[in-house]
Amino acid sequence: MFSDLLKSVANHHLSSLPFVVYRKPNEVLVHAILQEDLQIHQVNDFSETGFVFAPFDSSKPAVLFPIKTKLEASYQVTHQSKLGQAEGFKVDETQKSFHFDLVKKGISQIENWNIKKVVLSRKIEAECEAHPLELFEDLLNTYTNAFCYLWYHPEIGTWLGATPEILLKANNQQFTTMSLAGTQQYVAGKAPAWGDKELEEQQLVTDYISDTLRTKISNLQISDRESIRAGSLWHLRTKLTGRIEKGSLADCIKALHPTPAVCGMPMIAAKNFILEHENYDREYYTGFLGELNFKTEKDRSSNTRNQENKAYRSVKNTTTLFVNLRCVQLKNSQAQIYVGGGITHDSKAENEWHETVVKSKTMLQIINKN
Repeated sequence: MFSDLLKSVANHHLSSLPFVVYRKPNEVLVHAILQEDLQIHQVNDFSETGFVFAPFDSSKPAVLFPIKTKLEASYQVTHQSKLGQAEGFKVDETQKSFHFDLVKKGISQIENWNIKKVVLSRKIEAECEAHPLELFEDLLNTYTNAFCYLWYHPEIGTWLGATPEILLKANNQQFTTMSLAGTQQYVAGKAPAWGDKELEEQQLVTDYISDTLRTKISNLQISDRESIRAGSLWHLRTKLTGRIEKGSLADCIKALHPTPAVCGMPMIAAKNFILEHENYDREYYTGFLGELNFKTEKDRSSNTRNQENKAYRSVKNTTTLFVNLRCVQLKNSQAQIYVGGGITHDSKAENEWHETVVKSKTMLQIINKN
């Protein structure tokens, strides 16, 4: 039962032991992985098995929770949580001024041809007295089509979020990723109308990912662009699929992270600009997280009466990683909410600020409810 899973996780948290609890998009099964010691396991080459939590800065190590104690329980959403108010949150004018200047610096770099696109972000602080598991359950009730998680290690911190963006999926050799960019607020009964800035930004991301992956995977297929809804927001998405035959899973992860959707392009120049000018450490915001090399067995024969064939089972190796967007870090009685947006030559500082305000509502409405 879900209540038993929640109780086990709560006891683990009370004992200051690491854990992660999560639910994949559009699923009912909630998973929990509990670590019984305080060791910080690091990923070496992505051949390991466990739940991975990686920072934005790919030069820093990713953390792994090995699968030793794993719990599962179904959670049925019977109602959507009543959200709090995000509009009444007081704007920090100093932060607004800084973000305006930051966006203008980014545009200047683009005009000087140093970069084509850069994703710039900011951190919002809000009071939060709620227990992390209360917030997690509210995420489950509110964002059914997002990857909802709560991650905790006493030596690193507490993070939770509801992200709509897949970094990659790999089922044995089958590979899927997505290009996600552009943001508009959802209005009931109204389809999104995308402008040139959003369309160009999303196409830049798609082109970059496809060019990067051509040497890593075979039979690359690129879908038509579509509008998808993530909670109260619209985004533009393109799916890319293929087979991991030319390289390895590690090659694909290293090629994709950080993507142009969270960093920019060219990647190194955009990343250096972010690290130098954003004026804060993103830590795990715009990093990635999820299941790494999980193994499941499946009968080769669907005929349950064929006992001889039931002795032959196929083992499927699956990896499902999500970009850590729409997330918050909890520190004592404070919530630090992270939001950002892609800057191109058509960007305007006022519009980019407003986009971060819109995106901040995903977590602010959860925080302000409690």
